[in-house]
Amino acid sequence: MSRVLVRGAIGLGAAAATLTAAPSLAASDATWDALAECESSGNWSINTGNGYYGGLQFAPASWIGYGGGQYASQANLATREQQIAIAEKVLDGQGWGAWPACSSRLGLGAAEAAGEPAPAEEPAPEPAPEPAPEPAEEREAPVSRGDSGATGTYVVEPGNTFYSIARWHGTDVEGLLALNPEVSDPSVIFVGQELAVPEG
Repeated sequence: MSRVLVRGAIGLGAAAATLTAAPSLAASDATWDALAECESSGNWSINTGNGYYGGLQFAPASWIGYGGGQYASQANLATREQQIAIAEKVLDGQGWGAWPACSSRLGLGAAEAAGEPAPAEEPAPEPAPEPAPEPAEEREAPVSRGDSGATGTYVVEPGNTFYSIARWHGTDVEGLLALNPEVSDPSVIFVGQELAVPEG
């Protein structure tokens, strides 16, 4: 939600009515709805406790300064149409700069102030889905037959299983476990782990 203080409204009181000496502007309903969508997600009765009220997020001093008190004590207690009536006075007095973030995002200018609908806000493109990782292939290697009792070491690589390492080195899981008593669960080995294997 854009939190905008309608600048210059504090202390204006009844003098705000004299700010409309210039030709009166009148934005379209579609423009006000687009601005409210940006400011408050289109909730004309919003009061989040942030100090700004209603669909167009009026500061209390701005609401009262531009005559909103004739409708309600706070903008969120007024109807959409009443909020727009006060917003038209703010627009006459300050232009779209009274809502700087959202008017800039919506590209509001003189044409919209004169009643042309606001350009539609383009939705942000959805991010492309992440490609699913390919399953690790179990590496196969020629089975080497070790000689009697001599051992070497093997460093676990991605895709290895305890079973495949045992098979490559001419033994079975039980034989490889006998050489590696620190391995309590043959289904849990890690890349980079050194295992004792029959040398061959």
